[in-house]
Amino acid sequence: MELSLHAIAEMVDGEVVGDARKTVRGAAAFDMATGDDITFATQATFLKKLSACTAGAVLVPRKVPPQSIPTIRVDDAQVAFAKVMQAFYPPARLSTGIHPSAVIGDGFRCGSELAVGAHAVIRNHVTVGDRVQIHPNVVIGEHVEIGDDVVIHPNVSILDRCKIGNRTIVHAGTVIGSDGFGYASDGKKHHKLPQLGIVQIDDDVEIGACNTIDRASFGKTWIQSGVKTDNQVHVAHNVTVGENTLLVAQVGIAGSVTIGKNVTIAGQVGISGHLDIGDRVILGPQAGIAKSVPAGEVLSGAPGMPHRLWLRVTRAIPGLPDLVKKVASLEKRLDKLENTD
Repeated sequence: MELSLHAIAEMVDGEVVGDARKTVRGAAAFDMATGDDITFATQATFLKKLSACTAGAVLVPRKVPPQSIPTIRVDDAQVAFAKVMQAFYPPARLSTGIHPSAVIGDGFRCGSELAVGAHAVIRNHVTVGDRVQIHPNVVIGEHVEIGDDVVIHPNVSILDRCKIGNRTIVHAGTVIGSDGFGYASDGKKHHKLPQLGIVQIDDDVEIGACNTIDRASFGKTWIQSGVKTDNQVHVAHNVTVGENTLLVAQVGIAGSVTIGKNVTIAGQVGISGHLDIGDRVILGPQAGIAKSVPAGEVLSGAPGMPHRLWLRVTRAIPGLPDLVKKVASLEKRLDKLENTD
């Protein structure tokens, strides 16, 4: 593919500074780009090196003055670069059609341009939309509903009655609709509570590899539109994850948690059950959240605390051994003083 800077500027709502007729054939990182590539620069470290950049063109913030290299001024250079990369490197598609080794149940309904890979299993009364790609070894349970332009990567299991929205991507090894962890104990034995609900995943969601998203006890576990999850994320039964929230690797969310919109939950965060996490909350890496969090808060640490307080706590921790010695010494001196009275 070859695109002119003019065409790219129209794609990203940008302004060309330089020769708009110049063409590029790919996108690359700032330090790796050649004359056939476009790259981007937002950090001061890279903006200072624009004159030495070997790329064919650079996406830059609108305030950047003219350079010796052609630039395209945009509101957000990283977002613009993502759009350009998608244009140059669209994901490969499966060949349209159903592989002879796939197993298709009764009552299957599908839209146009369906692709089903080898050894996929689609059980009874499944409905899928247009341009859906189901990769090899996928298992889809009964009465599952899947929207348009969905991509389901190899070895994914989407179990009975779950619902997947339009333009959703599910990466390899993920399980959607596994039983929630529910038991009633009588002191001698744990009795399984049937998990009767579903998982509903809305539009424009991307689920990472090896996620486990449990079905609800009753009702639904709900992943709302625009949510993106990293690999190895666990979402327990009856959790709601609000729109455009980010769940980073190894996040674990216990049952019946409600997470608001535009929340960022960093790697290895654990959230206790039945909590409310407000809109725009940021939870730092390895935070342990045992209480509900109001909207807009930034928490870190375990137990979770305001980020600025956590910074003070972490600075104090290395000094604790010396502090213990000082306290012990003061206690001995105090004992001597008290014993001389």
